[in-house]
Amino acid sequence: MSLKLEHVQYTYSPSTAYEIHALKDVNLEIPDGQFIGLIGHTGSGKSTLVQHLNGLVKATSGHIYFNGEDIYADGYDMRKLRSKVGLVFQYPEHQLFEMDVLSDICFGPKNQGLSKEEAEVRAREAMRMVGLSEEYEKQSPFELSGGQKRRVAIAGVLAMEPEILILDEPTAGLDPRGRDEILDQISRLHKERGITIVLVSHSMEDVAKYVERIIVMNQGEVLHDGAPREVFRHYKELESVGLAAPQVTYILHTLKEKGFGVDEDATTIEEARDTILRVFRDKVKKHD
Repeated sequence: MSLKLEHVQYTYSPSTAYEIHALKDVNLEIPDGQFIGLIGHTGSGKSTLVQHLNGLVKATSGHIYFNGEDIYADGYDMRKLRSKVGLVFQYPEHQLFEMDVLSDICFGPKNQGLSKEEAEVRAREAMRMVGLSEEYEKQSPFELSGGQKRRVAIAGVLAMEPEILILDEPTAGLDPRGRDEILDQISRLHKERGITIVLVSHSMEDVAKYVERIIVMNQGEVLHDGAPREVFRHYKELESVGLAAPQVTYILHTLKEKGFGVDEDATTIEEARDTILRVFRDKVKKHD
């Protein structure tokens, strides 16, 4: 299943003094199985964009197609779309409301028409996928830590077995360990189940480490769209719109300017380590 956006535009408060063009002629295709990072400064349009992907917000103009069908066509089943394109909001407490964790995760599957028993099977599998043990089943979701709440919210969407999972700043407010645990679980889901992931993030290091494609939004438009190496080559342009490349990008460019033959397009710590070690090994060999 793929999502395709054609000339999508969205305007807040049209024909008023408060009119804001949040999306401007956005054209994108999200194919099956990709892990995509969506980045942009505050107000760039990224959150508005992801709310269009499962029909929560309707475009002012343009078309969105899911599996070849126009989601704005008369009679289109938006409920079915939202079960296939799952959205986890930035603040998990906005999605948690049941008395206990298991009931909360069961809510979506039950709405899909599953029996209580079938919903619980789905819920327990979703809990396993996000690293929540059985001991959490009867706990109140509101008594959990921020990271645990985030896992419950993600499990609630996964229990509906979506084909596309959209996560809006899933690590906001978490400590480094909690952030790594959540992102590692999401990465594992992508690898094991082949689920399409759209990760909205402001962390360039996280995006560089996990995704295979980056979409950069700026003032409601797509500024760049490509592999991390391609996008971060434009690090000076990213700076000009309030963003930055991963720290290793700056380190490698500095080394390159000083005459070291490093690969300045490396985007992760591991890639930077490898290219720096290669350069120094080559220098040692030359002196032997």
